[in-house]
Amino acid sequence: MLVKIYALLSLVLFSPALFSQVGPVFKDGEAQIVPEFNNKKSWIREDLWVETEFDTDGDGVLDRMYVDVTRPAITDSIDLKLPVIYESSPYYSGVQGNTPGAFWDVRHELGEKAGPRASSPVQRTGERPIISNSEIDRWVPRGYIVVHSCSPGTGLSDGVPTVGGDNESLGPKAVIEWLGGKDNGYKERTGDEKVEAFWSTGKVGMMGTSYNGTIPLAAATTGVEGLKAIIPIAPNTSYYHYYRSHGLVRSPGGYLGEDIDVLFDFIYSGDESKRAYGTAKIRDKEMANGMDRETGDYNEFWAGRDYINDMEPMKAALLMSHGFNDWNVMPEHSYRIYKAAKEKGIPHMIYYHQNGHGGPPPLWLMNKWFTKYLHGVENDVESLPKSWIVREEDQRDQPTSYDDYPHPDAEEVVMYLKPGAPAYGELSFEPTKGEKETLVDNFSFSGNALAQAEYTNHRLMYLSPKLSEPLHISGEASVKIRVSSNKEAANLSVWLVSLPWNSGRRTKITDNIITRGWADPQNHASLTESEPLEPGEFYELDFTLQPDDQVIRAGQQIGLMIFSSDKEYTLHPDPGTELTIDLGSTMLRLPIVGGEEAVKFEE
Repeated sequence: MLVKIYALLSLVLFSPALFSQVGPVFKDGEAQIVPEFNNKKSWIREDLWVETEFDTDGDGVLDRMYVDVTRPAITDSIDLKLPVIYESSPYYSGVQGNTPGAFWDVRHELGEKAGPRASSPVQRTGERPIISNSEIDRWVPRGYIVVHSCSPGTGLSDGVPTVGGDNESLGPKAVIEWLGGKDNGYKERTGDEKVEAFWSTGKVGMMGTSYNGTIPLAAATTGVEGLKAIIPIAPNTSYYHYYRSHGLVRSPGGYLGEDIDVLFDFIYSGDESKRAYGTAKIRDKEMANGMDRETGDYNEFWAGRDYINDMEPMKAALLMSHGFNDWNVMPEHSYRIYKAAKEKGIPHMIYYHQNGHGGPPPLWLMNKWFTKYLHGVENDVESLPKSWIVREEDQRDQPTSYDDYPHPDAEEVVMYLKPGAPAYGELSFEPTKGEKETLVDNFSFSGNALAQAEYTNHRLMYLSPKLSEPLHISGEASVKIRVSSNKEAANLSVWLVSLPWNSGRRTKITDNIITRGWADPQNHASLTESEPLEPGEFYELDFTLQPDDQVIRAGQQIGLMIFSSDKEYTLHPDPGTELTIDLGSTMLRLPIVGGEEAVKFEE
């Protein structure tokens, strides 16, 4: 009797006719959680290798990328194909530990070579078949298959990391092609037994944060057919912009002395037997010859790691995400690509919050994006506002929508400098003639300390009158500065701040620093060729600060702070370099919503 009951239950529970009704479910243009996809214990977890079109580890065999797959068990029971959410990373198998002296020494004169730095091997971690659990709980229950891969030269993937080189674009391209039906999947790292992605529709969306957010853009620049949508979160879109700023050698926030070769050491977790070859070829030759910490110039090496130069084939729909106070991967990285995608006519949308590094768009927005471009459901997401910005007092999942970024009503407002050093000068709508002021470089004072100092010769500070009404800044502020130095080289740092400075317990990340920028006066004429400064001669620099969208409170003053070495970001030459600013030829340009008429000062 029990055998008959079991047989009857099996017929009902595992009936192909019943399973044929199972599939993704949509409501209000979003994929919903489906019970048949939501049983974690039944999920199939498997791993494999995908063969690429390159050989970067010098063994004469095409490199293979290590891949894992997480999918509902039902994809094995019926002919059900689902789209894929794919994340690739160099971090899945461990990174370099805390190695004293691994970063470059920044305490030296500008233009000089720093002393040697230390390095230690990465101890690879992780077990098969799970590379990562990222994104699976969010997307598998909603009718997606989640795939991860280790980027070239990391974990069990073949090859060598290049930190932005071509193989980091072509690696995920090969995986996407396999997901689309290409016969390049293998059961093992070596061997001929094939694996087929029979459960994939061939439509792929990529997402990730930081380096993991860079790789979706890298893959999209190949124009690979199956990649339909990407959501890069705080992506590094140009390694030059990450490690340099307008010709100046500049560290990412929190990582003073890091450079591209340091990052290479940090992620190189691949095959130990091939690391000597990879290190010699990439770090000690290609990077050592191209990175140029002496001048900071933009060259072929950096151009080859700048994804804006590779966007011609790109067609994947772009939902970009970033924080305006991300001083690691700064907000310019997202804005420059968003702007280029818009100019190319690629479907585009941008989400900004007011916090630091990382932070995805709200789930409902990502869900609509992938539902439209991977499932093909017409949910009109492309008709939504293009810009979503979290206002200063709001939660990240409650952004305010705008027609675009920058705000369409933002207009450039020019403000000029009136003298007042070593105390405060003024920001004014009226130009100044014939005035000059001098500051003395001293790296030992932080930017925060200089911004709060009432009286110091280590910075110049120019303040607007107090605002009588809130002021909305949206876009890229810029400065034109006419400067001379008493030495052949100097750092130049610019902060835009909101004063009085709030240092209380309830200080918010948006209270004090509005935006920042850095530049090398030696690159006044060209980003690709610096030249020594003639002491005492004036040079004109014109450069942008980091993009922002912020409402400055009434009662605050906008301050333009000009100084030389920025303790947390630049090299640290001996104190004493003097910079003189020609106020009559220097100006601040602010992108203000409503233009000059929106600027209201107290009487």
